[in-house]
Amino acid sequence: MDRESIIKQLRNKGLKVTPQRLAVIEVLIEQGDLHPGARLVYHEAKKRKKSLSLSTTYATLDELSRHGIIKTLQFDRMENRYETNREEHINLICERCKKILDYKVPIIVDSRGVAKKTGFSITDTRLEYYGYCRDCQAKTKEGGDKCVEEENA
Repeated sequence: MDRESIIKQLRNKGLKVTPQRLAVIEVLIEQGDLHPGARLVYHEAKKRKKSLSLSTTYATLDELSRHGIIKTLQFDRMENRYETNREEHINLICERCKKILDYKVPIIVDSRGVAKKTGFSITDTRLEYYGYCRDCQAKTKEGGDKCVEEENA
């Protein structure tokens, strides 16, 4: 997803395009593959818009998610993360460093067919695989107990 398409979606939903929202959107686009958390988005967006507050960042992320522009990934034991990839995919989540990678789904389930057959109203989908990323596997094999991502945190 690019900046212009997000701005277009905001306008189509009757939302203002503020400098604070733009700063958050730009970070989401740049950091999208990392599935950033709100704190990372805030710290990076604050570099662009000094007057941005953490509460405005959370409110913006919530608003973008409620309007279906981005997706919020909620977890029990880690910070919520945000993604701009709205296509069907599997989130590969490393249990050690918490990195999240997208993997394109080779077979797509027809959600309309499922809804029709079951009478279930489907509002969203999310498929996750948990395990260990290549970096964490390599660190374990080398005898280390920390992943590159943990060391940089």
